[in-house]
Amino acid sequence: MNFIDQKIEDYSLASTSVEPDSLQKLTRETNLKTYMPRMLSGNLQGRILSMLSKLIQPKLIIEVGTFTGYSATCLAEGLAQGGKLITYEINDEVAVLAQKHFESAGISDVVEIKIGDATDLLKKIDEEIDLIFIDADKVNYSKYWKILFPKLRPGGIIIADNVLWSGKVLDPENQQDEETQGLIAFTKNALAEKNAEQVLIPVRDGLLVIRKKNEKIIFPL
Repeated sequence: MNFIDQKIEDYSLASTSVEPDSLQKLTRETNLKTYMPRMLSGNLQGRILSMLSKLIQPKLIIEVGTFTGYSATCLAEGLAQGGKLITYEINDEVAVLAQKHFESAGISDVVEIKIGDATDLLKKIDEEIDLIFIDADKVNYSKYWKILFPKLRPGGIIIADNVLWSGKVLDPENQQDEETQGLIAFTKNALAEKNAEQVLIPVRDGLLVIRKKNEKIIFPL
C-alpha cells in the first residue's frame, strides 16, 4: 500500500534516478514468476535503499528476507571496497531466482544467500555490522532486532520495511492480527532504546530507519 497521493508518487518517481537495467529485468521476471510480486521494493524505495547505503559505505550488510534479490542489489551498490552483503531467505524457490539475478548482475562475488530460519542463523554472526535491512516475517521483527542491534556498530543503521502494514497499525488493538501487533511491538521496542534514534518514513508501506548512536561520550574542554 502506498500512503502518498498517486500524482505525488508519479512526480517523485519522475524526479528520481532510474533503476539499473538489471533491476528492470528482475522486476519483470518477479511479476511473471512469483505469487506476490508486490513484495518487491520497487524503484523509489530501491533508490532510497541505495542512497542510504552509499552514504555510509558499509563493509558488512545483513539483510533478513531476500525475496528475489531487488533490495539486496540496491543495498550492494553502496558497499565499501572489499565489503559484502549476506542475505537470509527461508524460501529456497525464490532464493534460486535471486541467485540467478545476482550472477547476471555481476554481484554474486559480494552477495551471499543463506537459506534457513534467520532466527537461528543470525545468532552465528560474529562480525560488526554496518547496515541491516529487515523485510521478512513481521511477527519476528522484535526477535531480529534483539539479535542484531548489539552487533551493529555505532553509527550503523537498521532499515525495517512494512512498518505501516497497509495502515493496519492504526486499527483498534482488538482488531489487530499477529503480524500487526509484531510490527507495533518492534517499533516501540526500537523507540525505547536509549542508544538509538529513529525516523519513520511513510514511503510505500513504511520504512523505519534506526541509527545506533555513538557510545563515546565527548566532554567539553
